[in-house]
Amino acid sequence: MTSEPSAQDTTDSLTSFPMQWDFIRGVPSMKFLPPEGPPEVAFAGRSNVGKSSLINAVVSKKGLARTSNTPGRTQELNFFVPAGHAGSADDLPPLAIVDMPGYGFAKAPKAQVDNWTKLVFSYLRGRVTLKRVYLLIDARHGVKKNDEEVMDLLDKAAVSYQVVLTKIDKIKEAGVPRMYAETADRIKKRPAAFPEVLATSSEKNIGLEELRAAMLAAAQS
Repeated sequence: MTSEPSAQDTTDSLTSFPMQWDFIRGVPSMKFLPPEGPPEVAFAGRSNVGKSSLINAVVSKKGLARTSNTPGRTQELNFFVPAGHAGSADDLPPLAIVDMPGYGFAKAPKAQVDNWTKLVFSYLRGRVTLKRVYLLIDARHGVKKNDEEVMDLLDKAAVSYQVVLTKIDKIKEAGVPRMYAETADRIKKRPAAFPEVLATSSEKNIGLEELRAAMLAAAQS
């Protein structure tokens, strides 16, 4: 098992993780992808898992990633880079963040679902600069069938991913160790899964420094 980020790792993330970020591009299809440049980390998860809220909390900028109560609202790959680096080919940022369309939505037309799915997994399979996917799981519900389907695709594509529990503050404290254990057990035999499970709350700022440290470590790997 890989150990959790050390206290030094977490301290380093306070000083080395960029706190000012810009949105640079929404990508509705592969032909609009920006050129490969800095290492990228991507956030994936079921619709309404709290993905945009967590990205906003991690970068300490409300409204950077658009949040919505409407499942399936994020329909593009949205790219974010540290402020001052947008469009700069000579001064690459330490990493870029990609907000991926949510999956598992029930109300969107099938054609839209198919298009979004094709876009997402074409990106996953073909992006050399993608270092890790952070797969968000709602701590109130645990790993669902469509989460496992996404894990299957990530394993098949050999894309490294790490499970991040969201909304950890919404379950009773006594249930947190059980949720950790159940989630870790679901991924322990998956070849592309990073063994450490992270737990976060964007509302209560829980686990954000650990996630930042993990993102920096992945970008530098």
